[in-house]
Amino acid sequence: MCMIKSITLALALLISEDAVAQSAECGFDKGKMIALEQDKFDQDVSGGGGGWRAVAAKPGCEVAAADLIKEYREVHSDSSSLLFWHEGQLRAFAGYYEDAIPLMQASRQPAEKDLAGWNPYVEATVAFLRHDASALVAAQKKLNAVPASPELPPVKDGYIEMSMDNGKKVKMRPD
Repeated sequence: MCMIKSITLALALLISEDAVAQSAECGFDKGKMIALEQDKFDQDVSGGGGGWRAVAAKPGCEVAAADLIKEYREVHSDSSSLLFWHEGQLRAFAGYYEDAIPLMQASRQPAEKDLAGWNPYVEATVAFLRHDASALVAAQKKLNAVPASPELPPVKDGYIEMSMDNGKKVKMRPD
């Protein structure tokens, strides 16, 4: 029995040391982050990314960034459902698929508002995380049936090029 207590204590110490080390490596001013307007917190891709993206860009900081998004969502209850998606992505990147899946599903849109195929994209990602090939193929068929948006620039060499507010151009894959 004493051996089990020793092992439990050793594991607890290792976990807490790891959390402290991660916190130091992922350092950020939580108050400033939580105070950001949602666009700056979630969509700032300038200079390598601002908001949660600046934290997630540091190796091994996916969980810290996901936790930051969760806290932001809790403080800003009117925040976009896209924050659920980004938190889920980060948890999936860290290997926590079962934690990621319900977050990703929470980002789904009402069917009448999903004109761009977001829901099939969510379904495809969840199927991938679950290693469910048949669900992935079904979601891909739904995605392929979504008409291209006339608001998006044309695809050139497999990418679309979009201008950002700061004038920089960003190339993105449309899929």
